[in-house]
Amino acid sequence: MVLDRRQVITAISIDLSSGDAARTRDSKSDNEEIVNVDFDFFDPRPDIDFEAIRNLLRQLFDADNTMFDLSALADLILSQNTLGSTVKTDGVESDPFAFLTVVNANLHRENPGIRQIIDYILSKTKLNGAFNKKLKELLAEGAKSNTGIIFSERLINMPTEVVPPMYRLLSDEMQRAVDNGEKYQFDYYIIISKSFTETQSKIDDEDERPKKKKKKGDTKSSEIFFFHAEDDVIQRKSEHCMTYRFSKEAQAADSRRTFQDYGISPQGQLMLISSSNFQKMIDEMLTLFAVPAQQ
Repeated sequence: MVLDRRQVITAISIDLSSGDAARTRDSKSDNEEIVNVDFDFFDPRPDIDFEAIRNLLRQLFDADNTMFDLSALADLILSQNTLGSTVKTDGVESDPFAFLTVVNANLHRENPGIRQIIDYILSKTKLNGAFNKKLKELLAEGAKSNTGIIFSERLINMPTEVVPPMYRLLSDEMQRAVDNGEKYQFDYYIIISKSFTETQSKIDDEDERPKKKKKKGDTKSSEIFFFHAEDDVIQRKSEHCMTYRFSKEAQAADSRRTFQDYGISPQGQLMLISSSNFQKMIDEMLTLFAVPAQQ
């Protein structure tokens, strides 16, 4: 059954005190503020969504966003206006707070944005021999397989519950496109995302009077947190997964530090999932991040 975009999800409770990143840590508070918001799902609209999609892509690529032609990439995404979803709260004319789509990397390899992304991920996976070899095979000119690059980003406090319906819609749309003879039958999906570690805040160090001698190992946590909670599901279903450092100097971690004595050190997250696990991934998301029942 094809889902009606405007009937997918309504009245989700959003915890305004925390976003996806916070939900991966123990950040519950006795004073959480909860509001109900209706989210509507729409096809991408080139005449409305260009600036918002480009800004969300800039957020997705973080410090390295200047390495890509995001305008060309946004134009490509919006040209596929029957594929992918945007999420809005104030009607079709408003700016999207989230989007998800897929681009055929083999078909659009000459698009400036896609070409730059292919070069980028091949460069970032050089130290992971098996992953790099697989990507070279999938993304080579004339490759026999089809690989989709999934782009998904949202504003920081958007609930994870909007994501599974977007993936389910995307799966339906790809099937319809394949039935119509379009090239959306993918063998693999590349998912670009972000994760982070916590680092000792320099601001706290500067504020200490007198300065305390640091203990070995207390300047950085090795634990990895996800900005997007669903990435935990994607990672478990992936054939390959790795984190990588951004090429450009990241925004000072101190400006993003949590209420604890730590800053946030963002890093790239790259995952490769086979078509055989893609639907399993969606099904698990739908179970784990089910829409709360309306009262």
